[in-house]
Amino acid sequence: MHAIDQICLDADGLRWFNWLYLQVTQAVENRVSSGGFNDPAWLAQLDVQFAALYFNALNAALTGAPCPACWLEMFSARDQVKVARIQFAFAGMNAHINHDLPFAIVATCKATNTIPQRGTPQDADYTAVNPILDGLVDSAKKTLNVRLPGDALPPVSHLEDLLAQWNLAEFRGLAWKHAETLWQGAVDAAMLKATIDTLTALAGRALLVPVP
Repeated sequence: MHAIDQICLDADGLRWFNWLYLQVTQAVENRVSSGGFNDPAWLAQLDVQFAALYFNALNAALTGAPCPACWLEMFSARDQVKVARIQFAFAGMNAHINHDLPFAIVATCKATNTIPQRGTPQDADYTAVNPILDGLVDSAKKTLNVRLPGDALPPVSHLEDLLAQWNLAEFRGLAWKHAETLWQGAVDAAMLKATIDTLTALAGRALLVPVP
């Protein structure tokens, strides 16, 4: 993430999702290091599994390999100057949380011999991260509320409603439910993944509507 931050120009939408994700990763790592969690090793493993999905999607988009549609929505709009930096940040978070996170949770549980189930120590730790993330997102809403090149946005736009609807805890809760469904084998994993990708791509497209 540091390398991506260094090579991306300010007028690259990827820079602003990567910037926010870097803040999130560092904040979670600092909290894990300071203690207070039931299973810090599980959270650290989730961090690794989660980030790998972002890097894989970016590599796929850059090399022409198959890439989730939800990620392509953001990657293909990286140079759209009428889109605000916060829109790119949220479009990336949309793809990463709503699409990637359930699969990262499942991979983490397999690697650590745990189960994605409500009421477990891992569930408690997962939920305890929400206030940290909420604070970073609230700060990003102010810092990144400019057009991609950095110029001011109009005083009134659709962004106010867009930002107001963003509920990180709700999205992470849904990701956990999807992980439980995948773990239980209640549905075909490939079918669920395709459905999640389609719906997340539609949300990403809505998030990236240019500001007039």
